[in-house]
Amino acid sequence: MRARDIMTRKVVTVAADAAIADAVRLMLENRISGLPVVDAAGRLMGMLTEGDLMRRAELMTERRSWWLKGAAPSEQQAKSYVKAHGLKAGDVMTPNVTSVGEDEAVDRIATLLESHGIKRVPVTKDGRVIGIVSRANLLRCLAVGGLPQGEPSDSQIRSRILATAAEEAGVRAQLIDVTVRNGLASLWGTAASEAERDAMRVVAENTPGVKAVENHVRVMPHQVVEAEPE
Repeated sequence: MRARDIMTRKVVTVAADAAIADAVRLMLENRISGLPVVDAAGRLMGMLTEGDLMRRAELMTERRSWWLKGAAPSEQQAKSYVKAHGLKAGDVMTPNVTSVGEDEAVDRIATLLESHGIKRVPVTKDGRVIGIVSRANLLRCLAVGGLPQGEPSDSQIRSRILATAAEEAGVRAQLIDVTVRNGLASLWGTAASEAERDAMRVVAENTPGVKAVENHVRVMPHQVVEAEPE
């Protein structure tokens, strides 16, 4: 599953020189909490979100540390002032935002959203915004019974094989290694019996996304397998 499979394609964007009031109206009218900020060629410059607009002079919520008498000027104070008083989207936006390509795996996008504490990530091609993936996109998939059944990534296939082997097939997965490349699952390691070796193969064959299986697992005497370090 890739970004292109779940992204919102009709992205509402705002120009860097757009007035803040116009940007806010766009957010309210479209019921969204963030806008990609783009230049005249549609290239991503930053993101303007509700969080960027919480400390505004109009709301009397701006940070006033620069008003303190005797305080030494600082770059952070200057940036805070621009964010609170700037009249254009480009003044207030968060620059250098995280973006992904249309081929980015969904599990990787979920990790980005979580690790960066963000709600959405723009999808770009040649620097231009072609879509956006938000937490809402992921939740909509769950609401209809899970993520759309596209082709899983090799890393997802590998994880599913190992999890199923350990949890359902009675295979000592700690003695097995699995590599997956373009849907070809190669099994390596040792098993205590032919039955365990076969179970590993059947697990792989039944895992969605597997196109072929190469079983290189060796059968070793039970006592030898038990003696091998985990």
